[in-house]
Amino acid sequence: MAVAAALSIASVGTLSYAYTSKLQDESSGQSSSQNPDSTQQGESSSSRKGSRKAVHRTTVAEEEAPPAELTKAEDLIQKKNYTEAEPLLHKVVEHDPTNYVAWFDLGFVGNALGKTDDSIAAYRKSVEAKPDVFESNLNLGLQLAKSGNPEAEKFLRAATDLKPTSHVAEGRARAWLSLAHIIEATEPNEALAAYRQAAALQPKDPEPRLAAGLLLEKQNKFSDAEQEYKAVQALDPSSVDAAIGLANIYMRGRQLPDAETQLRKVVAAHPDHVNAHIQLGRVLEAEGKNDEAIAELERGAKFAPADATLQRELADLYAGAGKTDDAEKAYRALLTEHPQDAELHQSLGQTLLRQKQFAKAQEELLTAVKLKPDLSSAYGDLAFVASENKDYGLALKALDARAKSLPEIPITYFLRASAYDHLRDVKKAVANYQLFLQTANGKYPDQEWQAKHRLIALQPKK
Repeated sequence: MAVAAALSIASVGTLSYAYTSKLQDESSGQSSSQNPDSTQQGESSSSRKGSRKAVHRTTVAEEEAPPAELTKAEDLIQKKNYTEAEPLLHKVVEHDPTNYVAWFDLGFVGNALGKTDDSIAAYRKSVEAKPDVFESNLNLGLQLAKSGNPEAEKFLRAATDLKPTSHVAEGRARAWLSLAHIIEATEPNEALAAYRQAAALQPKDPEPRLAAGLLLEKQNKFSDAEQEYKAVQALDPSSVDAAIGLANIYMRGRQLPDAETQLRKVVAAHPDHVNAHIQLGRVLEAEGKNDEAIAELERGAKFAPADATLQRELADLYAGAGKTDDAEKAYRALLTEHPQDAELHQSLGQTLLRQKQFAKAQEELLTAVKLKPDLSSAYGDLAFVASENKDYGLALKALDARAKSLPEIPITYFLRASAYDHLRDVKKAVANYQLFLQTANGKYPDQEWQAKHRLIALQPKK
């Protein structure tokens, strides 16, 4: 069986993030008249998926007593009665088109009712009526960003130069953070500077540093990204995204034990995190911890039973770990869904070969090369099983097909020699036994012993 052994390198890729960049209207759940000390639950811009934080109100200061319709509308907004608030606000702006507070509230109401275009139009009117209001510029920028409008940058930049009505550091940090997200793709260095501005304003908030780490990782600045992720973990030891970021960096650097440590943190805190289980399995496989790797991939497969790529990876791991019964079962299940997949037939053939089911292995390998005639690696396996099945003519055909795209190696010389020997083609058998001995270099002691003795028998005495 040593003749048929093949080496494979475990692939260790990167893990996807739960972190997503979301730009959300700052006025969500808030109107211009809320109590300054109140908080409302909602996602901050660029929030981490599944993470929510208290967002303080956005205040637009009024310079004189508001109209009665505006007061009533804002009371309705507090009660989330947006439909009745909307016409009252329209009455205010019809009477006074320069009432930037009413326009601001209309922007909020439009967003709450899902009327994005109306919301943007109202925020524009608010900014036009009073350009130096932080909140109006910020919300207009965020709404434009959500719509993919490049004008967003203009208003978010304006917001970074203005002072929020309340919660100054938090508001300005949010402006810098939002600006950074929308310029990441076009101005990554400036985006990093903006993230650092946000981090300086909110030093206990891990979000800006996490975003900076993600961006640095995309730029392949792994050392800098690592420092950002470590800073996030110092602020929030339970951060899944920071652990995943560090794991990805360590995997790229083949620092597998460190990657394993980070991934174990993730699966311990989030047992249903499918990608973390899968990636941990890959890391463990690369470390040679096959049984543990199988356990992790099996956990991942339970959460993603329809993931054919994962099922295939698990089947390959069974095969590599010598669990041939499990591998055969897995490959046959995959072939039920993908009967025309040549590589799957080859993998099943290799598994059957290891089980010494040579006839069945030959059948699968013949199917593989029929489906994909240029599947060079399958011809070597086919030559071996054909030889075991004493089908020496097929063995030679397989070796010739392999030689069209792959160089000869010691074992192919030996298989040729053995086939010609059995077919009584002494001249070719001797030539290939000699080529085998010239290239084997002591790596195949059993076959080398056999070749030497066959040469003694085949070569005429002088």
